[in-house]
Amino acid sequence: MVVVASVTASALGRAMLGNQPFLSLPTFSVQHPVEYLYYAVLGLAAGAVGVVFTRVLYLIEDLCDAAWRGPEWLRPAVGGVVLGLLLLVLPQMYGVGYPVLGNAVAGRYAVAFVLLLLVGKMVATSLTIGIGGSGGVFAPSLFVGAMLGSAFGAVAHVVLPGAGPAGTYALIGMGAVFAGAARAPITAVVIMFELTGEYSIILPMMISIVLATGLAHRLTGDTIYTLKLRRRGVDIGVRETIPHAGRVSIASVMRPVPDALAPEDTFSAAADRLSRVDGGVLPVADADGTYLGVVSVRAVSDALAGGGAGQSSADVLVELPVRVTASDPVSAGVEALDSSGLGAIPVFGQDGHEVVGWFDYPTALHALEPGVASVGSQNHAVVPEEPAVGAGG
Repeated sequence: MVVVASVTASALGRAMLGNQPFLSLPTFSVQHPVEYLYYAVLGLAAGAVGVVFTRVLYLIEDLCDAAWRGPEWLRPAVGGVVLGLLLLVLPQMYGVGYPVLGNAVAGRYAVAFVLLLLVGKMVATSLTIGIGGSGGVFAPSLFVGAMLGSAFGAVAHVVLPGAGPAGTYALIGMGAVFAGAARAPITAVVIMFELTGEYSIILPMMISIVLATGLAHRLTGDTIYTLKLRRRGVDIGVRETIPHAGRVSIASVMRPVPDALAPEDTFSAAADRLSRVDGGVLPVADADGTYLGVVSVRAVSDALAGGGAGQSSADVLVELPVRVTASDPVSAGVEALDSSGLGAIPVFGQDGHEVVGWFDYPTALHALEPGVASVGSQNHAVVPEEPAVGAGG
């Protein structure tokens, strides 16, 4: 849906506004290898600025929360007055600021004024969000990056040999600061290329963006987006764990092994069997009961949708999920399910060859129930001596 919406919007925009890129640049090329070093330095500076922008944003938000003592419905109005006073001093901060951004890329501002705009945009954006207004950080990060790059390029053009066009640094700074704040390097590269249509800036841009992302990652564990979540008590960097799952053995909760498919079973026969089992996965075993792998309802449906109904057997769809044994903890079983991308996996005995049980997500949830036996207990919920694959179940 996102792709269809994007293509539709882009096609309509080009039909109505033409194919000109958002930012028009003169022909650009790297004249000397030393320029890559300059772009690398810009990337490191942009990574630091991206982190500073993140800190300033939430610092001002906290200050607004601490300072406001009136009714919440009045807060945006009072904050708007403060923001309006800032706009009287720096009217370039009004709105998204694309015209100002374009002037910075064109090198029409002095270095000191560009740095003032950089700080002013951070404050104006942070204040807008802190007072309860509506706003994002994507466009402001591009603006801040353009100001940083413009100042860097202007100085480099004067004091460094072979620095290249000053405006190009402003353009690359846009993507680098966004990457430093959001740590989304691929997104930053694609966006900047689409905004300019200038392929020749890709190599310098990639250097700056990757270094900005790397430095920001070293300086802080949060992005400008994940920090907001963590401040609300949601830490997406911490893996959710099942209580007691590290102390409960798979043997104490595993299910009997379902009847196995034969390698020669047709796709339609496999689909019929899979539609009636929990987890949408069945083991595959040969005539003497030797385990060969598993077949999932996802693989069969994909094959049927791709015109594979004429295949003679299901053995071409066999997968080998991550192996777990009956003595492994339930937490290891959950990780194996996640890594395999399947709804169920077989459980092996200590020899690692015979399948003695079946493990799926409902089985993992069973480990949450009070009284489930821990590793080594004799009161197993399911006795581990299950029939091997091929022997029924």
